[in-house]
Amino acid sequence: MAICKLSELKGKLARNQPVLGLDLGTKTIGLALSDAGLMVASPLVTIARKKFAQDAAELEAIITRHNIGGLVLGLPVEMDGTEGPRAQSTRSFAAEFLKRRDLAVAFWDERLSTAAVQRMLTDEMDLSRKRRGELVDKMAAAYILQGALEALRNQVT
Repeated sequence: MAICKLSELKGKLARNQPVLGLDLGTKTIGLALSDAGLMVASPLVTIARKKFAQDAAELEAIITRHNIGGLVLGLPVEMDGTEGPRAQSTRSFAAEFLKRRDLAVAFWDERLSTAAVQRMLTDEMDLSRKRRGELVDKMAAAYILQGALEALRNQVT
């Protein structure tokens, strides 16, 4: 498969196949898992970044374990809507990963997702700085994936 529009993602999945959401950071990759009905995103795990081959191998093991049919990568678009170096890095990661694994991959605008999750963890859940640090990446991935799932549900077919 390949990189596709979000609106095409569902059609590329096998029946009841979940999707994995990724929040690619420079030091970590936050992961979130959808349910089989593509309704709910749940935080899964945070991977500490190493070399690409190691990151990809960890990702492949998770994809196999959960029978993942597609990926939704948070695309860090600039506030003015342009794509800067971080967005290009995310696109490059997706292209390289697709050389290793045949999956459908879509992007979702992740502007302010980490800030929203940080605010929720601080204000609403009153978590310590250490605990927020442990949760923020996989929670941001869930926030990104949930936004994409809602967009899929609300699209006119």
